[in-house]
Amino acid sequence: MLQEILALILIFFFLGRIGWQVWHEQIPRGQFIFWLIFWLLAGIAIIFIKDIDALVARLGFSGSGIQILLYLSVALIFYFILRLRLKIERLERDLTIVVRAAAMLAARKRQ
Repeated sequence: MLQEILALILIFFFLGRIGWQVWHEQIPRGQFIFWLIFWLLAGIAIIFIKDIDALVARLGFSGSGIQILLYLSVALIFYFILRLRLKIERLERDLTIVVRAAAMLAARKRQ
């Protein structure tokens, strides 16, 4: 019970932080909505952890509900890392194209 309360306090802290960031226009509203939904779902999962444990047991898994949530969160983190890496590679490719074009333009001006 204490762990659930601490986790919910932590979630409220994160919700407050993202609220503060959107209030000071440090993050766009779309990103705010994403994180709001993410943390609300995490809070709901913590509140209903005993029900999740019962569901996991009925489905025949040997782990507890918190283990299943942990596995899902790790998979989600790896998915976001993959998306981030793809975005970085695209930015690097675009930057290379821009630098190459600028170098060619500078070389033409020197001639």
